[in-house]
Amino acid sequence: MQQLLFLIAGLAAAVPGLSAENENATKSLLEEIVVTADYRHSSINDLSTSVTVVSAEKILGRGARHLEEILSMASNVNFSSGGSRARFYQVRGIGERGQFAEPLNSSVGLIIDDVDFSGAGTAGTLFDVQQVEILKGPQGTLYGANALAGLINIKTREPSRSNEYRLQLDAANFNSRSIGVVLSGPLGSDALLYRLAGQHYRSDGFSDNDYLGKPTNKRDEVTVRGKLRWHVSDEMQLDLHASLIDIDNGYDVFTLDNTRDTISDEPGRDAQKSNILGGKFTWRGFDPFYMEVNLGRADSDIIYGYDEDWTYVGYYPGGYSSTDYYLRDRETTNAEIRLISTEDASILGASTDWVFGIYALNQRVDLRRIYTWLSEDFLSDYQIDRYAVYGQTDTDLSDAWSITVGLRYERFKADYADSDGVGFSPDEDLIGGKIVIDYEMDEANHYYFSISRGYKSGGFNTDGSLDADLREYDSESLWNYEAGLKSRWLDGSLRSQIALFYMARNDVQISSSVLRVSDEGPTEFIDFVGNAAEGKNYGLEVELDWAVTDDLTLFGTLGILKSEYEDFVNSAGDDLSGRDQAHAPEYQFYIGGKWQISERLSIRVELEGKDEFFFSDSHNEVSDAYELLHANISYETDAWRVAVWGRNLLDKDYFVRGFFFGNDPAKGYAAEGYTQLGEPLRVGMTFTMDF
Repeated sequence: MQQLLFLIAGLAAAVPGLSAENENATKSLLEEIVVTADYRHSSINDLSTSVTVVSAEKILGRGARHLEEILSMASNVNFSSGGSRARFYQVRGIGERGQFAEPLNSSVGLIIDDVDFSGAGTAGTLFDVQQVEILKGPQGTLYGANALAGLINIKTREPSRSNEYRLQLDAANFNSRSIGVVLSGPLGSDALLYRLAGQHYRSDGFSDNDYLGKPTNKRDEVTVRGKLRWHVSDEMQLDLHASLIDIDNGYDVFTLDNTRDTISDEPGRDAQKSNILGGKFTWRGFDPFYMEVNLGRADSDIIYGYDEDWTYVGYYPGGYSSTDYYLRDRETTNAEIRLISTEDASILGASTDWVFGIYALNQRVDLRRIYTWLSEDFLSDYQIDRYAVYGQTDTDLSDAWSITVGLRYERFKADYADSDGVGFSPDEDLIGGKIVIDYEMDEANHYYFSISRGYKSGGFNTDGSLDADLREYDSESLWNYEAGLKSRWLDGSLRSQIALFYMARNDVQISSSVLRVSDEGPTEFIDFVGNAAEGKNYGLEVELDWAVTDDLTLFGTLGILKSEYEDFVNSAGDDLSGRDQAHAPEYQFYIGGKWQISERLSIRVELEGKDEFFFSDSHNEVSDAYELLHANISYETDAWRVAVWGRNLLDKDYFVRGFFFGNDPAKGYAAEGYTQLGEPLRVGMTFTMDF
């Protein structure tokens, strides 16, 4: 952390134009960032919440293929892996870290083109993505139960009004390569536009299986997206989209000695095939308001399985051998009707804009668990129905002051049944909302103070060996108090966001685990969810973008986070009151710059870092703090672009998942820490040609 402060101070001293005396040293303007996840598309400086937007340029500069490779650009955002790709995300220290059984109540929502993928983040591929928007803090009015801590919105590119043809080729170490194609433009007339994009990415992964003599963490990822936009009339627009995301990856990452060289004889699989359909109908035929209708459906087949002993038969006398596979058929359908006021419909003396909407989501998950130590496959069926009604008003109190009030009522119902005879049918009413006070001091400075309430439903644990008092858990609620300042400086060449927040959590849902010792097989690791009494998360978020000159841009984010539980004793009997929450590092930073050396040549350098954090709330294993260096050198003409990029250039070891239990027969299955290593040094080249 001290090194980061010295670095920032050094940059400020070395670069002219930062001080007020040099305010006119540069006239460079930053490109406006528009956030699409809110009810109305808004400039990032006008949105009264802490938000990070990762643009297509930053995605390309990082050489990123998946959401997990760019989340470090956002303050106070983390992820947990435990697979070939990260499926679970944490915002301000809150979020799930894994799933072995139903139900899963997501704390961080994931939306891809208005379709819900919360808890299924393997689908977060980034080819032909316009931007990724990360809204921090509860989105209780905007999205409800799946956005207790925040919302990640992946927005793919829209059809273009002119013909666009693009070819993208990639090659990188670990035998990684990909090919991508984009076709876009009008279909016969300007009223009908289309876009087709597809990419196939392959890689050997980052480890070798010494026993089998081959890579067993291979990645085979296909993304295909199609969009159609029809301007039916001046008042009516229809947008349709269909996508296929087919991830078929190996999963073989854990070893008894915590290295990358595995020795399993039955390496696992991490796959997700999602077929997505969606549509948006916009009608501006009414003077008082316009109407948006959103429909989305995703059918996903998800396979997650692994070699439980991590070794081969005969590795150690008396050792066991088993595999564990979870096969899910997940169907999600969401529908929403939203009415948004126009200037003609402002109320209270034309001072108040309004939004009103209704929302419905149905999700069904069929699970088949195939486990060596079960006499027959475990089956379960879990169905969720969520219905919500919401509204929001934005009122101008004066030229400078305004107030926003939002409220969402949600009805949650679920049905669960499994082959062990366990059944639950919970239902409950949930309420979220917000009050925001805005003060526009002048055109360059926007202050806000907000109080918001988020929530997620309660649930139940389905493992038949759990004690009765561990079976059910209550819903969780969260109050977020936030004060922020969004500013433009130096004639618009410097943009800043600063937010202070305090989050009070009630009936905190915590993922814990217990160990059940078996005489016949391994020590069984049982994951379950319970409630702690309370928790609090508070901190600071800073984001800066600075066009120092026409040729030099600096950018960075900083997150400071303090999180702790109150009156919480975990399943092992440890009192964790006052201890940091899991996957909640006390600081994160991301800083970098882009230098346009000439009209065609540019270089980009980025440094990111993260403090240590606990892997779980059921044990005391901790990650190491780390810093990673990335760079990109690009040369482009009017028709093509070539970029040489590198991630983790210093080849630092860092961890993305950790456990604590016994799995080594040579040590008598004594409990110890096991970790999954993050991405090692990556170097590659990307070639893009526009026709």
